[in-house]
Amino acid sequence: MKKNIIAGLDLGTTKVGAIIAEKSENNLDILGFGVAPSEGLNRGLVANITKTAEAIKEAMDIASNRAGITIKEVNVGVAGEHITSLRHRNYVTISNPDKEITEEDLERLKADVRTIRIPSDRQILHIIPEEFFIDHQGGIENPIGMSGSRLEALNHVVLASIPAIQNINKSVQRAGYVVKDYVLQPIASSISVLEDNEMDLGVALIDIGGGTTDVAIYHDKSVKHTKVIGVAGNQVTNDIRESLGIVTGEAEKLKKEYGYASEDSIIKDEDIYIKGVGARGNIKIPISLLTQIISVRMRELFTLIDNELRHTGYKGKIKAGIVLTGGGSLLRGCTELAEEVFGLPTRIGVPLELGAGLSNEIESPEFATVAGLIKGIPGTTSSDTMINIKSGRDRGQLKVKSFFKKIQEFFDEL
Repeated sequence: MKKNIIAGLDLGTTKVGAIIAEKSENNLDILGFGVAPSEGLNRGLVANITKTAEAIKEAMDIASNRAGITIKEVNVGVAGEHITSLRHRNYVTISNPDKEITEEDLERLKADVRTIRIPSDRQILHIIPEEFFIDHQGGIENPIGMSGSRLEALNHVVLASIPAIQNINKSVQRAGYVVKDYVLQPIASSISVLEDNEMDLGVALIDIGGGTTDVAIYHDKSVKHTKVIGVAGNQVTNDIRESLGIVTGEAEKLKKEYGYASEDSIIKDEDIYIKGVGARGNIKIPISLLTQIISVRMRELFTLIDNELRHTGYKGKIKAGIVLTGGGSLLRGCTELAEEVFGLPTRIGVPLELGAGLSNEIESPEFATVAGLIKGIPGTTSSDTMINIKSGRDRGQLKVKSFFKKIQEFFDEL
């Protein structure tokens, strides 16, 4: 019996993650997982094809060796400020004798969307139906099998820069692989960490990476808005480096070991020692000073996103609150600062419903995107990468508790 194998590749600014899984109708089995340092990307864009290809090969080699199988095709995550989106409504007429809507009619709808005029340097990355209408009756999630004369769809259309996609493709090919599908990173993260009831009530997913912060807004079980912002964890690290006059590695270490997103979250304000550079000796600063540096940038980021939520008109529809994920969400005090800025309940999102195998290794916010790349895109019923995994609140809470227990144990050992 032929195995149904799927692989994902998350091209991050700080790391490249690779994942290989076997999927059945309603289950995933994580077979292999690998991570490699990333030096060839900047804010989601390929800046050096050779270095990016080397990182891809290293991460995929690790995942393939652990899985014991060779992979050729991968789903690749896409981010960067070149990503834009628009909403488009179109329709087709149903011409078959019994007026029953089929998969072919949905494909005709999608083909019609691909004829819309877009800038010459852009290509359509995703066409995700938000809502279907049959003979002007709306609120239909899946029209297949229903009868009618006119089928309409309101679509969320994601556009990407053609050169940016070409550079990703060249990097993947140079590493020895073929791109099966491109997946917008905030969508991949969303299907990894969000629950069905959150998408229904209204939720904003904020994935804080190294080079970019990805945002996705869901309401009525469909994606309503996506945005990629070029402010993220690396900018916080650079602020520390510039403010304290230290090297990048030391700044990153300080951020992870002692940093907070908000002064109100500091448990104990004590002095920490910083290695001097050159003729400068070691210096001593309070944690509160480090936190002030971090807090300015994090507050700026959350304020930018809050303005985006208001601009889209969905701020008032986010009843389930904010979900933070990505490596940047590991910064202590993030949820408290987010709740203050957004005025909404906030939680940390970890990958849900990953099945058996090596799933425990990626139950962390920093692997939200790569975990989502093996699940497919919600709303794209014709995609052969789609797998319907039901998210359960109970299981999600257990995973979150497990994650925070690991974090607590880590700090207890310091």
